[in-house]
Amino acid sequence: MAPKRIDDLLERNVENIVDKSHLREALLSGKKLRVKFGVDPTSPDLHIGHAVVLRKLREFQDLGHRIVLIIGDFTGRVGDPSGRDSARKPLTAKDVAKNMKGYLAQAGKIIDVKKTEIVHNEDWFKKEGVDQMVRLASAGTFQQVLHRADFKKRIDAGSDITFLELLYPLFQGYDSVKVRADVEVGGTDQLFNLLTGRRVQRHFGMPEQDIMTVPLLEGTDGKRKMSKSYGNYIGLKDNPADMFGKIMSVPDKLVNRYFALCTDLTDVEIRALESSLSPKALKEQLGAEIIKLYHGAAAAKTARENFENMFSKREVSAKLPELRIKKSGEGRALGMDIVLASGAAKSKGEARRLIEQGGLEIDGKVVKEWQKPIKINGGEAVRVGKKRFFRLSTGAD
Repeated sequence: MAPKRIDDLLERNVENIVDKSHLREALLSGKKLRVKFGVDPTSPDLHIGHAVVLRKLREFQDLGHRIVLIIGDFTGRVGDPSGRDSARKPLTAKDVAKNMKGYLAQAGKIIDVKKTEIVHNEDWFKKEGVDQMVRLASAGTFQQVLHRADFKKRIDAGSDITFLELLYPLFQGYDSVKVRADVEVGGTDQLFNLLTGRRVQRHFGMPEQDIMTVPLLEGTDGKRKMSKSYGNYIGLKDNPADMFGKIMSVPDKLVNRYFALCTDLTDVEIRALESSLSPKALKEQLGAEIIKLYHGAAAAKTARENFENMFSKREVSAKLPELRIKKSGEGRALGMDIVLASGAAKSKGEARRLIEQGGLEIDGKVVKEWQKPIKINGGEAVRVGKKRFFRLSTGAD
């Protein structure tokens, strides 16, 4: 197997590997590895943050290894505490079934689902009795679990930690036992759980899996990790126009990171684009590259042209509805007033959140400061939320 491809697998968009030398040796040996990825279906939608780990799994798959996708229909009803400052609301069996409906179709945009081994951890947790659970519980210690940073933070804040949350890493580790994983891949927030998997395998007399963590992708707000609950995500199911608009709202400081984590371009190609394009053109290229992966080159070209026509060239359709707002004597208006006038929000608090999450664009520029007066001349093209488009007209106080 080509050492260059293996080096790329082990180094590009990788945060940590345990044990790197052992994994590299296994990859060079030609052995077909069982590479595990577990997911609790907490939401029906996947986003490009999820795609970072799925793209790494595809690299393993392209090298001939077996991807084992574990659907956490049992662990999803427990709730992974990783990175949480409060207990996650457990899912019901109905929630899991609903969220799973479109999950594989979305994952199939990246990995080859037909060549993927798909299992459900409810299959073994429901069938195996109390004796096995007692044996599993003895694989970890209370002190180990309490040393994890997110638990320490919650204890210091006086927040409760449930016994189910304490057991969650052991449940995830037991999945590695049941599927005989050689490697487990996950985000950096999963490091404790992945290391626990090694401990559980050792407890059950199995060779320990190697583990690989990949970076967490920041959302369009540029602050928190991408998450549907934060409203800062770019969904794999988003249509090309929405996807392009959201990408254009990504802070400039994150464009290079998005290129590295979310596209197929090499580091050399990314540096060449950075040196030759303006910040705006660079971000447009980013949007085109990402959309091409999920919707094709033609859709990427159309989305870019439509965005350019709508906002940059101001070739706004005559049928675009008028949004009349009042402006001050200085010719300014608050973004919050524009959002409220559009009907996209029913309260000032809701309008503020929409703006902070990148939901207001005026002539292609994202407005995130809801309290800052904006210069308004009239005739500006405005997007509020995902699909509300207007042309501003004004009146004085």
